[in-house]
Amino acid sequence: MHKEMELQLKGYGLTTAQIFYRLPDHPAILQTYLWQEYDLAPNFPEMYGFLKFWQEKLDGPLHSVRYVHRKLISATDWRALKGEFILN
Repeated sequence: MHKEMELQLKGYGLTTAQIFYRLPDHPAILQTYLWQEYDLAPNFPEMYGFLKFWQEKLDGPLHSVRYVHRKLISATDWRALKGEFILN
């Protein structure tokens, strides 16, 4: 089983964050960076870990972050079926 499928079955959803930051040499200019990872709502440990790394290790100070989260597999997408198809 793929790692992504295992994460989805554990409740992870796809989180996309649009990060706005200032250039160190030109603080009047805003740049954007898109980050995407499987994460758990509502605490978002992966996203907050990445933002903490950004603040501690990178020079471009954060301006703002917009994000969206979507579970790709939910309980209504799976149902138990009994039966068997035999194909010759």
